[in-house]
Amino acid sequence: MFDMLKFILVTWCWLVTHCIMGAHTGSLQMVEDNKGNLNITTPEMIAKYGYPIERHSVQTEDGYILELHRIPHGKSEANSSGERPPVLIHHALLCSSFDWVVMGPKKSLGFILADEGFDVWLANARGNTYSRKHISLDPSDAKFWEYSWHEMGTYDVPAEIDHILSTTGQEKLFYIGHSMGTTMFFVMMSQKPQYNEKIILMSGFAPVAFFTPSKNPVFHFIETVSEGILERMLSAIGINEFLPQNTILNPISTFACKESAFTQRFCLSFIFSIVGKSSQVDKKKVALMLAHTPAGASTRQVLHFAQLALSGEFQQFDFGEEKNMEVYGQTVPPVYDIRKVTTPVALYYSDNDKLAPYYNVKLIASVLPKVKSKFRVPLKAFNHLDFMWGSGANVLLYKEVIRLMKTEKETS
Repeated sequence: MFDMLKFILVTWCWLVTHCIMGAHTGSLQMVEDNKGNLNITTPEMIAKYGYPIERHSVQTEDGYILELHRIPHGKSEANSSGERPPVLIHHALLCSSFDWVVMGPKKSLGFILADEGFDVWLANARGNTYSRKHISLDPSDAKFWEYSWHEMGTYDVPAEIDHILSTTGQEKLFYIGHSMGTTMFFVMMSQKPQYNEKIILMSGFAPVAFFTPSKNPVFHFIETVSEGILERMLSAIGINEFLPQNTILNPISTFACKESAFTQRFCLSFIFSIVGKSSQVDKKKVALMLAHTPAGASTRQVLHFAQLALSGEFQQFDFGEEKNMEVYGQTVPPVYDIRKVTTPVALYYSDNDKLAPYYNVKLIASVLPKVKSKFRVPLKAFNHLDFMWGSGANVLLYKEVIRLMKTEKETS
């Protein structure tokens, strides 16, 4: 109860702060953008540090056009020979490829993997900042947003894998997923288990599939309201799209959360109340991070996660009994069978992750047939966002991830 009241209080402070600051963000924000280059894109960020960058477009079976950002090799490897195993990295909900390069060389996973001899492919799920195209639909059309992470796992990830393997001439690749990026992987293998043959190793950061009763104030709130009320609330917030990057939230968050702002501690308190406290925040980078996150999602994605929290089942989207019969031939949604994930899997978790706590990770591990490793990040104050933004993630996490990847490559 105390955590819930604290969350409400911090949220109220956050909203008041935004209302106060929102009136002053116009010209001041523009100056800040130009000075700090907050609007830099993922390809521009990669090129800025002297790394090679390629942009690839991938069309899914259902017509969405996704953008992949490729770092084919490290900064000093242009003329070096030898095979570079491809690795596909998939981001979390409301994130983008930018989150894997925002901390710069030697800190961000995208750069580190490239320097370690990997061919790095940074994904962008449908509907985010970089993947807002379709062969016949426009983001202004409600139908464009009629998907959840089910479609991402069923269509997006397989299309990306096929494109990467076709482009590189390789037979297999590594997969790294963070949060929703792991959810999509589990969906893919449940729906299309033949893709197990195309994966060397899946590394799951803060994996999400099962939800059990949680102290997280967001989950507690979800568990206390009806799904109908929740759906109306989400629709009111985002209509079809949930927290797109170009809304007023991004410039206001950027202004309110920059290092020099007195409001930064309210900003961080709000974030920590949801994802867990952290000692890994680079306060100089917070404004840059929030200039790109949230990067947009469909309201149905968020609602689908809420349904999991309410049902306790890892299952397909619940349309209601009548439409479930039409879509699935049964009144309840089918459950995803993650026992079909036969590829080797390594799971990474932390003690202070409020969105993917250890007891949920343990439940996932108990069902997966081939768990190679369960690695606990050796730092108490390491939260859900630190898997991509942590200032010490290069030592605390990525070092072990790369060690295991290289071991699996040698034995595969």
